[in-house]
Amino acid sequence: MSLVEELLGRLKALPEDQRKEVERTVLEATKDKVWFANPGPQLQAYHSLADETFYGGQAGGGKTDLAVGLALTAHKRSLILRRINKDAVKIVNRVEEVLGHRNGFNGQLQRWRLDDRLIEFSGCEQEGDKQRFKGDPHDLIVFDEGTDFLESQYRFIIGWNRSADPAQRCRVLVTSNPPTTAEGLWVIKYWAPWLDDTHPNPAKPGELRWFTTMGGEDVEVDGPGPHLVDGELIRARSRTFIPAALQDNPDLAATNYGSVLAALPEELRRAYRDGDFSVGLRDADFQVIPTQWIVAAQARWQPRPPTGVMMTAMGFDPAGGGSDHAALAYRYGGWIGELVAVKGQDTADGSSMAALLMKHRRDNAAVVVDMGGGYGGAVSLRLQDNGIEPVKFNGAVASAARTKDGSLGFVNKRAEAWWKLREELDPDQPGGSVVAIPPDPELRADLAAPTWSLKVNGILVESKDELRKRLGRSPGKGDAVVYALAMGEQAVKRQAKRGFSGHMPQVNIGYSDIKRYGRR
Repeated sequence: MSLVEELLGRLKALPEDQRKEVERTVLEATKDKVWFANPGPQLQAYHSLADETFYGGQAGGGKTDLAVGLALTAHKRSLILRRINKDAVKIVNRVEEVLGHRNGFNGQLQRWRLDDRLIEFSGCEQEGDKQRFKGDPHDLIVFDEGTDFLESQYRFIIGWNRSADPAQRCRVLVTSNPPTTAEGLWVIKYWAPWLDDTHPNPAKPGELRWFTTMGGEDVEVDGPGPHLVDGELIRARSRTFIPAALQDNPDLAATNYGSVLAALPEELRRAYRDGDFSVGLRDADFQVIPTQWIVAAQARWQPRPPTGVMMTAMGFDPAGGGSDHAALAYRYGGWIGELVAVKGQDTADGSSMAALLMKHRRDNAAVVVDMGGGYGGAVSLRLQDNGIEPVKFNGAVASAARTKDGSLGFVNKRAEAWWKLREELDPDQPGGSVVAIPPDPELRADLAAPTWSLKVNGILVESKDELRKRLGRSPGKGDAVVYALAMGEQAVKRQAKRGFSGHMPQVNIGYSDIKRYGRR
């Protein structure tokens, strides 16, 4: 039981005359307040000590009002963001409703000055728009409808959550319903102890957890520290998640808004009405792989590969330095192991990338290397130096293949590979799908992200560059799985034709007719 819940319980237990006296005293003390939080989760979020608070879940839980209330009562310099700039006007209108006027508002600059408080409103439509906020300190930064933002935007902008006033509390607030598109799935990974059902150490709502960055990755640590990281003492930042519920918002709970939410399609109803973060992802128009097929493949996954099956193929998406991660996927038949993601700066040359592949390779597995970014050539040469002939995948090359039913062709190899994976995940194929992929939220987002279009010469799948712009990062994990599962089939066939010493993996390699390649 929280302190707020305990106090409310004690208030209700008082005799009526004493309770009314307390209410009178409270009303007198708050008569000059322009806003105060509703009892329950909103009040808990208002008083949360977390550096980064995610207040979300059900629609109508008073999420935007919390942002407005914090800016008006608890902070001196606030930045309230919506992904689309024009949507920030909605928050301006809510501030006007609370204040009862627009005195101090500058519409051209989209800022509100109230005595010693400054509230700025803005959008961040393109990934690069985050640069506009560089060096501009705010003690409160709000991401309203946070799942609309890219993770790269969020991480960059919160770097300026600070104040020159040592007495001023600084914090980040994210308000949002569960994500309904692949772009928003990053929040489940970021607040994994609360939102990821597979997390080994789940957290309670409102519980503080501390995180710092080690080796370019978020690492949960025990308390604020300071912690010794790379020879430097670093203080960790705290996160929490507090679920918002419609019934906790008296302004909407008494209306028919609940009936409106109940009438939504099932996936949206579970997201907006129930605040369910495990479902609700809405497929985009012409999405290559339906989300539910991905979810089903992740549900089939077990921590160990099938008994008696050898490693079949590996798929590698190199990074060649830079901020992206190199991603490695390996398969045992239809089973994909936990993906290996390594910082780009740790795989900046062919030797380091080849060493990574050889470290994880087993059973003479075929190796598929992406050549599209210009980094695949170096790793291929180093693999060849070590007696491994990789399959060099170039997605831009024209494809002569056709869909399983023979009705459509493909513009290029990239479209062919992604469509083959779609066909392997199809639950309606004879015997169903046996593909099992690890329950990685980022991988789920990668696989659900690409869309396709039909051109004169066949199916065209959204390019990697287009996806990078839309996701704010490279979809490397998804590509690595595609190479391992879809193109790994071709790699095994090629390997069988060449012949080699040792045992050929005994696996199903076809997504149409089941074929087996035995010992050569």
